[in-house]
Amino acid sequence: MPTLHRHEEEKFFISAEGRKESVPSIHDPPTKELSVVVPSYNEEDRLPVMMDEALNYLEKRQKRDPSFTYEVIVVDDGSKDQTIKVAMKYCKKYGSDKVRVLSLVKNRGKGGAVRMGVFSSRGEKILMADADGATKFADIEKVEEGLKNLQPWPNRMAISCGSRAHLEKDSIAKRSYFRTLLMYGFHFLVWFLCVKEIRDTQCGFKLFTREAASRTFSTLHIERWAFDVELLYIAQHLRIPIAEVAVNWTEIEGSKLVPFWSWLQMGRDLLFIRLRYMTGAWQLE
Repeated sequence: MPTLHRHEEEKFFISAEGRKESVPSIHDPPTKELSVVVPSYNEEDRLPVMMDEALNYLEKRQKRDPSFTYEVIVVDDGSKDQTIKVAMKYCKKYGSDKVRVLSLVKNRGKGGAVRMGVFSSRGEKILMADADGATKFADIEKVEEGLKNLQPWPNRMAISCGSRAHLEKDSIAKRSYFRTLLMYGFHFLVWFLCVKEIRDTQCGFKLFTREAASRTFSTLHIERWAFDVELLYIAQHLRIPIAEVAVNWTEIEGSKLVPFWSWLQMGRDLLFIRLRYMTGAWQLE
């Protein structure tokens, strides 16, 4: 089983007033209805658009329903730009009860950043959302409905995944043959080696019950691009029900995904996932 290593500096976050405060733990009872975890690496340009949209939606929802409570956790994954400074502006504007910034000492990868945010969350439900704002945040209601339709949740565990599979035909028309070939190759490897029931494993808009997040992320080994696949592989083996829900998605410039090398790394990770679980090198509880 993997262990979560926190550097001493990662055990605290800076409040809106500039104080050091201990991060919460997913093992504590939930005190919010929703936690939104936003992994961010060199996102000073794209993060404001996403945060403005998300917080505008969340604030309006709270005004409609005062019982609704939320938090947004921006996890800075060792950025070299002003991502922390940008995120802290929202912390100061909305208060650290609603917006918190976790700063990682060094880059862990998207999966490692999401995992750190999940383990520091207070929500009954936990949403992972990309910093680029490619998915319309209001689509969380569709994803919530997908989660609700899975009830009754066994052991209070369920996952609802946003999906871009319905947009695939349009996206292929805009891509080069090489990128289309890489995409189909990756989809085939995912289906053949790991996850057969979910068409789009890579959409960064996934909603977990607190118990499902705790179980799956506690077992997670992969910290780079293919971490979503391992999460769903773990969930399927634990028989956690999973919904796949179509969401609106727009490709945003500035992606950190380098077409050939990132796909190569993901292909390698898919082989690791299958082989290491099959041989018992990685084990499920």
